[in-house]
Amino acid sequence: MGKTSLIIGCSGQDGSILCKSLLESGQEVIGTSRKNVSEHKNHQTIGIAGAVDIQCVSMENLAEVVNLLKRIQPEHIYNFAAQSSVGLSFQLPHETQTAIVNTTTNILEACRLVGYEGKVFFSGSGEIFGETQQAANLGSNINIKSPYSASKYQSLILSQLYKESYGINAITGIFFNHESHLRDTKFVTQKIINGAIECTKNKNHKLILGNLEISRDWGWAEDYMEGVQIMMNSNNIEDQIICTGKLTTLKEFIKITFDKFGLDWRDHVISDKRFFRQSEIKKSYGDPAKMEKDLGWKAKTDIKEIIEKLINLHPRLNEIY
Repeated sequence: MGKTSLIIGCSGQDGSILCKSLLESGQEVIGTSRKNVSEHKNHQTIGIAGAVDIQCVSMENLAEVVNLLKRIQPEHIYNFAAQSSVGLSFQLPHETQTAIVNTTTNILEACRLVGYEGKVFFSGSGEIFGETQQAANLGSNINIKSPYSASKYQSLILSQLYKESYGINAITGIFFNHESHLRDTKFVTQKIINGAIECTKNKNHKLILGNLEISRDWGWAEDYMEGVQIMMNSNNIEDQIICTGKLTTLKEFIKITFDKFGLDWRDHVISDKRFFRQSEIKKSYGDPAKMEKDLGWKAKTDIKEIIEKLINLHPRLNEIY
């Protein structure tokens, strides 16, 4: 048996993809989740249902986290537990803060209390940089625009503090947008794919979205989980930006998607100002140069391939073929 890895938040997009990759590498994978095992849809989708030893642990209870680390003694810890929607964080700021910051604090404090010597990975977010006129790097200005980004920034600072003050081997991968077929339907990329499928079935269907002029740095989640493992398996304990460094407007994303279905997006998509965010980030992208220089990693999947994968792996595709 290889290493034992603990994945906190093992049933979301990133946690599920990482679980599968680690299992394939021969590791024992232990996960935590608030849900019952039978509800882990993502694990079923990617064929790992039952392969992960899932522990029911409240990450908001420090004593439970301490007991978990003492009991399983993992070589690596990965934290993907979070309320991950920027939009939803405006509606649920307290829940977002609790899910992200309290979990980070308890993981770090449990590591300190048990004298943990392994590496701990925290999932960060490029949202902490706000509007980026230039590709964001670790020295870029912080510009908080949402409860979600505020919580992610606090998590980053806490991991750095425990590394500097207590010698915890904590690292943060600051992710920019990354997608897969496991992405929740509340995210705009899935809304677009679903909308295009619906428009194919019903030519009169309209997809109503917000600001189509925003631009994002979209990557493929499997690429990014490879980057995470490279970070964890190296001797480097520096934080990193995980991104493609390339911008795509939402309008371009929509056009590429609808073109794949032989549709003119302008016949089906409506931009409604009621769905514009008050503190909308118009442009968000990162600089992947440090990650490539330090660890030799760079994103492999471009935006057209990402959209093609999202369509080909979509569970509703059989409705139209």
